[in-house]
Amino acid sequence: MFELPLYLDLRRRQVDAALARIFEGLGDPGRLIDAMRYSLAAGGKRIRPVLCMAACEAIGGKPEAVLEPACALELIHTYSLIHDDLPAMDDDALRRGQPTCHVAFDEATAILAGDALLTLAFQVLAQPSDDNQPAPEKRTAAIARIARAAGCRGMIEGQMRDIAAEGRPLALDRLAELHGLKTGALITAAVGSGALWGGGDEDQLRALEDYGAKIGLAFQVTDDNLNVEGDPAELGKAVGTDAARSKTTYPSLLGLERSKTLARDLVAEGLQTIAGFDTKADPLRAIARYIVTRRR
Repeated sequence: MFELPLYLDLRRRQVDAALARIFEGLGDPGRLIDAMRYSLAAGGKRIRPVLCMAACEAIGGKPEAVLEPACALELIHTYSLIHDDLPAMDDDALRRGQPTCHVAFDEATAILAGDALLTLAFQVLAQPSDDNQPAPEKRTAAIARIARAAGCRGMIEGQMRDIAAEGRPLALDRLAELHGLKTGALITAAVGSGALWGGGDEDQLRALEDYGAKIGLAFQVTDDNLNVEGDPAELGKAVGTDAARSKTTYPSLLGLERSKTLARDLVAEGLQTIAGFDTKADPLRAIARYIVTRRR
């Protein structure tokens, strides 16, 4: 019987060990690298790198073969959190239960730490180890997907729309577009890059990216719900902040119960897209279900 907690723990440890090796290669630490490490080591769920590895596994590859894109995704995700927490953005003092980067260091250091993490991600993608060399066209396609998902037609555009929407009501379809960019794009890129790097074919890639888009939106819907009813001690950050900033959220549009139903429906649709995969995709199935039951 597949046990998700054991799987997540194994993959997190593999990712953390690979991240540690990356930082060892950077030489002697200074204030900048200390700030980068601080935010990376804050105990995140590592969902994006784990999804990357699970997608590679689903198409019959070895999950260890995609540690480079997996680590790059976590570097990009962590940079985005550092910048989201800044006073000019969400002005959050806590992230993952500890002071945010700009609080623990200072605002300028936090900006530069985020910039450095993003740049380091693409250095890692461009220099895969000898053991993890995908076909050049597959590697290029995977890097392009990650860059697009993180950039001005993906996560950053989603953040821009999120800022612009504060205090302004959004229709449900516009909210879905916003979160498809801000949250869903990088999750979709995680499964897509894992499949590509691992050698998946076009049909597999299409199904996995459809899965990623569905669970990426479900992830954000669940985040919205937790901001209403979550436990700050479990979440490691304050709750009620969306309402305080007059943000349009799924619970504010649909009510909490209908919002929870939507998250479950999105997961069910995501699972349907990978119904043709065999038991090697069981980690992806379990992660999808976990997304709507998590408490942090």
